[in-house]
Amino acid sequence: MENVLAKRLAAETLGTFWLVFGGCGSAVLAAAFPNVGIGLLGVSLAFGLTVLTMAYAIGHISGCHLNPAVTVGLATGRRFPANEVLPYVLAQVIGGAAGAGVLYLIASGKADFSLASGFAANGYGEHSPGGYGMGAAFLAEVVLTFMFLMIIMGATDSRARPEMAGVAIGLALTLIHLIGIPVTNLSVNPARSTGPALFVGGWALAQLWLFWVAPLLGGALAGAVYNALFTPHVEATTGTVQPGRTAAAG
Repeated sequence: MENVLAKRLAAETLGTFWLVFGGCGSAVLAAAFPNVGIGLLGVSLAFGLTVLTMAYAIGHISGCHLNPAVTVGLATGRRFPANEVLPYVLAQVIGGAAGAGVLYLIASGKADFSLASGFAANGYGEHSPGGYGMGAAFLAEVVLTFMFLMIIMGATDSRARPEMAGVAIGLALTLIHLIGIPVTNLSVNPARSTGPALFVGGWALAQLWLFWVAPLLGGALAGAVYNALFTPHVEATTGTVQPGRTAAAG
């Protein structure tokens, strides 16, 4: 059992590494590259593609959470064992930090590189791309994480088409980046936020609390809401399915 968990944690570490390196890397290295910069749309798509590709690469191993808010949301929705939440979160944070570390080594190879440009860190107030305040940033992160988890819960429901889950989830992440990048650079993922913040330091670490609290809150709410409203409940005595009631598990 421990060996199986170790393999799942390794998959989560690798997947979160790819999410941070690919998503944040697109922002740091390619967003404003002369003449062929990919811009807001390109960065949003890059984040979606990291999840889409990993969904099919490691989804069958670890479930491809890549995000503490996803893990917490699935646990709240009774889709994931509570005693494995902490190991998953630690693996995701390690993967995110490693992804940011490799990105830093590459980005710092350019003569005029400076962490003062933000290094794709998340922020609010003067560190928000659009100048949005703390309240707006908090609300955006809660709502966008909530909707992301609702899509994940629905796409991975046993009644849904499992082969399409990765596509739906990847496109959902693309969409919420299109909405949220101007507000906070978009997190909805504490591991994604922690990686760049460790290198930027200062203001990024001081504001990091929001990018843990808001996504975890949004994820937990979504897990509870989906489970309460949409998960079938099998009556122990009759075996009949009662839509909209809470299932005993999963």
